Amino acid sequence: MPRTLLALFTLWSFGALASAQESLHVRIDAVIDAKAKADGVPVSAVADDAEFARRVYLDFAGRIPTSDEAKAFLANASTDKRAKLIDKLLAGPEYAGRMADLFHVMLMERLGENAEWTKFLKESFAKNAKWDAMVRAMLRADPKDTAQPGAAFWLAKRLDNYGQNPVDYSGLTRDVGRLFLGKNFQCCECHDHLTVDDYKQQHFQGLHTFFKNTYLASNTKWIVGEKPMLEKTGFASVFTKVQMATAPALPGLMMLDIPALAKGMEFSEPPDRKTGAPGVLKFSPLKEISERLPTKTNADFTRNSANRIWFLLTGRGVVHHLDLHHSGNPASHPELLDLLAKEFAGHDFDIKFLLREIALSKTYQRSSTLPAGAKEAAHPKYFATALERRLTAEQLLQSVIVATGSDAKAADTLRAKYVKAFANQPREPEEEVTPSLKAALFVLHDEAVLGLLKPTAGNLVERVAKLSDTDATDALYVAILSRKPSADERTAIGKVLAKHPDKRAEALARVAWALLASMEFGVNH
Repeated sequence: MPRTLLALFTLWSFGALASAQESLHVRIDAVIDAKAKADGVPVSAVADDAEFARRVYLDFAGRIPTSDEAKAFLANASTDKRAKLIDKLLAGPEYAGRMADLFHVMLMERLGENAEWTKFLKESFAKNAKWDAMVRAMLRADPKDTAQPGAAFWLAKRLDNYGQNPVDYSGLTRDVGRLFLGKNFQCCECHDHLTVDDYKQQHFQGLHTFFKNTYLASNTKWIVGEKPMLEKTGFASVFTKVQMATAPALPGLMMLDIPALAKGMEFSEPPDRKTGAPGVLKFSPLKEISERLPTKTNADFTRNSANRIWFLLTGRGVVHHLDLHHSGNPASHPELLDLLAKEFAGHDFDIKFLLREIALSKTYQRSSTLPAGAKEAAHPKYFATALERRLTAEQLLQSVIVATGSDAKAADTLRAKYVKAFANQPREPEEEVTPSLKAALFVLHDEAVLGLLKPTAGNLVERVAKLSDTDATDALYVAILSRKPSADERTAIGKVLAKHPDKRAEALARVAWALLASMEFGVNH
């Protein structure tokens, strides 16, 4: 090899090695910044401390910071305070509950709640259970798994039927493809997809066959059973009418062999009619999919998982929408998606690892304010400016409780109301900021919500009523918006208070209500 080429090769090899040794958050920023620079897209500056603190508390504690927490962080002059706060929140007592709420909304899409399911999620995140193990438990729905019976709720709830309506096996198949593989095969039940060339009828039918013989043995204990599978599933396109057949098969992977078992020999442990135990099949499609889908070698699973976690912290997937991974909808940053998937799998699907690295990146910490001189935001696919992310009903409620200084018991009373007012309809992913008249009327009129702003011992309004106008205004903004007010905002609030000197506490309560009802409070920005 000529000396010059050898030198260049050596430099390239060293650079590649050095890049691989960089922390993941550094490599994330390198990919994002390179794309923005190549396309001439300016990026926003890093968020100030107030914006960052609010964002990271909402993401990892499920609430805004308290006034004391916000003040302490703003006063902290150490250069590593952001990394320390991230680590503190990831190790904190609220992390597991926040993740349980977040993943419940993503995985159940408001189909229902269950105490054992919530316990499974909280305990899994508290002990930092690996994501592949969690998915394995959900798909297996093993009635003998007494350690985490709540995992079965994900599957069992989808096998529940209402009245004379049949079980929605097609919806179950769709949800497995969407949520765990990032591919929506809904339109492939009867034929190949009409607009997405990558999605085939075989993909839907092969995935559907894993679940076609499942049934709900008990909808009180959420026990899932399986009937024996003796032969392939037949199907035909409504267009070609050509008869085909499939055994259980994951999209793009080998079809399983269905073992030939003599009649009466299908169970290693037969069903028990007295106890209602569904028995244990020698060939269990649920066992097979639970072992084959959530693996490092399944690229659909690793890429979808990494993409969804990225979305949870940035508000947009590298592939967007989240359930439309296909060649006609490529990733905005293919190398980033590959990097996230590889590192996530390489760290044994450690969710905390991936959350931490994303949060440490400049990309996550960008301001929601446009770059200097920019008249409009760049396309969100560049991640050049922080995107506004709607708060979940759970985040809103916890943040209102923190902001108003209310008793934590109020959260239990208001939880169902907040979910009804702010959550999407069942099966509707909560991905976008969607203000609604229903939510606005709830905040405006609900007596329980308005009651949080009546001055009571130790709450926000009672405390600020004792302060001067300027100090009261500052205290309200820090408590509710996690920032100090601008000069114009101080002036505006001062005028409101000056008009009602004899009803000062009531005026302060109305100011607090206006801040709580604002878009600034309702989104993570």
